[in-house]
Amino acid sequence: MLGSLVALIIFSFIGILLLVGLVGALITVGAHKAKGTTTKIDENSYLVFDLSTNITDAPPQIDFSDFSDSKASTLQLRSVTRGLDIATKDERIKGILLVGSFNPTGLGSGFAALSEVRNALLRFKASGKPIRAFLESADTRDYYIESVANEIDMDPYGMLYMPGLATEPMFYAGLFEKYGIGVQVTRHGKYKSYVEPYTRKDMSPENKEDTKRLLESLWGSLLGDISKPRQLSPELIQAVVDKEGLLKPEAALASHLVDRTIYKDTLLAELKKETGNTESKDPFKQVSFDSYLKLHDADLSSAKQAIGIVYAEGDIVDGEGQMGDIGSESFSREIRRLRQDDTIKAIVLRVNSPGGSASAAEMIQRELRLARQTKPVIVSMGSYAASGGYWISAYGNHIFAEPTTITGSIGVFGIHFNIKKLANDFGVTFDGVKTGKFADVMTISKPKTDEELAVFQRMVDWMYGQFIAKVSEGRKMDAVLVEEIAQGRVWTGKEAIKIGLVDQIGGLSDAIHYAAKEVNLKKYRLEEYPGKKDLADAITHLINKSLPDQSESKGVLSVLQNVIKEQLHELKTYNDPQEMYARMPLIISTK
Repeated sequence: MLGSLVALIIFSFIGILLLVGLVGALITVGAHKAKGTTTKIDENSYLVFDLSTNITDAPPQIDFSDFSDSKASTLQLRSVTRGLDIATKDERIKGILLVGSFNPTGLGSGFAALSEVRNALLRFKASGKPIRAFLESADTRDYYIESVANEIDMDPYGMLYMPGLATEPMFYAGLFEKYGIGVQVTRHGKYKSYVEPYTRKDMSPENKEDTKRLLESLWGSLLGDISKPRQLSPELIQAVVDKEGLLKPEAALASHLVDRTIYKDTLLAELKKETGNTESKDPFKQVSFDSYLKLHDADLSSAKQAIGIVYAEGDIVDGEGQMGDIGSESFSREIRRLRQDDTIKAIVLRVNSPGGSASAAEMIQRELRLARQTKPVIVSMGSYAASGGYWISAYGNHIFAEPTTITGSIGVFGIHFNIKKLANDFGVTFDGVKTGKFADVMTISKPKTDEELAVFQRMVDWMYGQFIAKVSEGRKMDAVLVEEIAQGRVWTGKEAIKIGLVDQIGGLSDAIHYAAKEVNLKKYRLEEYPGKKDLADAITHLINKSLPDQSESKGVLSVLQNVIKEQLHELKTYNDPQEMYARMPLIISTK
């Protein structure tokens, strides 16, 4: 009895501590927001844009910086570009300082999104205000943004890592053979290579051919953009990166990729002088980009009429989906709500997805087709709008993409695992009865027979035919022409506009302005989905995030662990009830 009483007291004490912590979090949120609204900006200040963040299309559903004074780990693309445009006209902002290095996670900070940020920086620069950049350890993403600067400084012991683009998929066929996991695939499209890591030990010739062309097109766009403000030819930059690989400060300076090599303290002293703060012991006059965005984060429009923005970012999955997924049920429900809301005059679908479940993509596309009957549906393609991502885009009234958008991948595959040998090796066997030839066709206890595989192949062929027909109808293209550019081929936005998959080069803001023009809206508000989570959900996630991860490891093991986690997450998204998928094979990485 005494033990129970002591346990009750301890339990109550812990509960009180949690309650106090919850109240503290609430107070912190309120204080932080209050602080954000009173941030003082001195005249002649520099806007310090720390690139050490992840830029996503959708607003972060949980912004952990709201709970503390820490830097936001995620920024929304539209918030970034809007903030830069506001700073362009803000007389208190003298210039911009770019520092830090991107921390891309998931599908964030892709080149199409960075292209929109870059264009906003170019608009700022065109206003006559200077942009300065300081490089310490920069890669292709960082330099793609920093190359717009009027002056680029580099730490004398820094490094520029910009050797080009590469992809190196991991193959599991040998692992599956070793442990007795069987894999069979059905697919349509000779370039539809997503299944290869599970069935091969290397890339197929078709996969290498298509991927090489894609990377060369993407890299060409990046070099073209970088070369203009630096007044260098793409060929010269290519020659430098091929010669050096890793560019030390001397090589970067000699090739005119940077303007000076200086220590950071020298730069800070210069900025103190430039902002008229030399007589003070305080740093140069500045405001962090995070703080500046919080001042201008809210959509203050009181307009009754609105444009709905749906952020389809992540893998397309059947059902409700988790945070970061495009769930067929949740997204279809939201599009239906926007369609039936008379105050929503147009819908902008922002796609940043490599695809996923074919049936889930069709469910979402169905709602978009219905929405198009009553209001314009404008598509803005982000860094990825491929396979299932293109499926849901095909019926847009008008499709925008960036030159570096990765799209197409019109193809379908099915993947079928079985654990018969693995189970048998551990002494586990299976037996059963059935009432029809194909009653157990979905089992993983044995490989599919040729006759069973033929059933799945017919379904895949049918789904592929539907994909072709939908692109043909949605894009008003001849089905024969669609077939020629399909077969699972992946295209950049620059290529896609030439073959008819895209209507116009442009970003999210261009799509919003186009939608407003289509419905003659001069004053409107924006309604976004998905938005931020409410406070209760945010606190729950904050508590969960604060719990230590016992599986964390360091160095090489941590890299391997992250790769395996990503692959396992992809396997979890294989939840199509018909086991058919429209997904592209690769995600571009610069590290």
